[in-house]
Amino acid sequence: MAKAKKKIQTKSTPNEKYQHTLKHVTSDTCIICKQKCKKGIEYIEKMSVPGSIGKGVPCHLTKGKGIK
Repeated sequence: MAKAKKKIQTKSTPNEKYQHTLKHVTSDTCIICKQKCKKGIEYIEKMSVPGSIGKGVPCHLTKGKGIK
């Protein structure tokens, strides 16, 4: 039997490794938020229109950890 080939993983650069990511939040989270940002206020106004469809907005208050 032949051995299966190993997958080669690309190493991330130091910039990518420690880069923070912003989580996408919905309008419900923006409404509850105590520190309303410009993006959040605009997104709330956009989503308050009946029939509007949204995918969320990146929130700077929910920074995730970088890739390790």
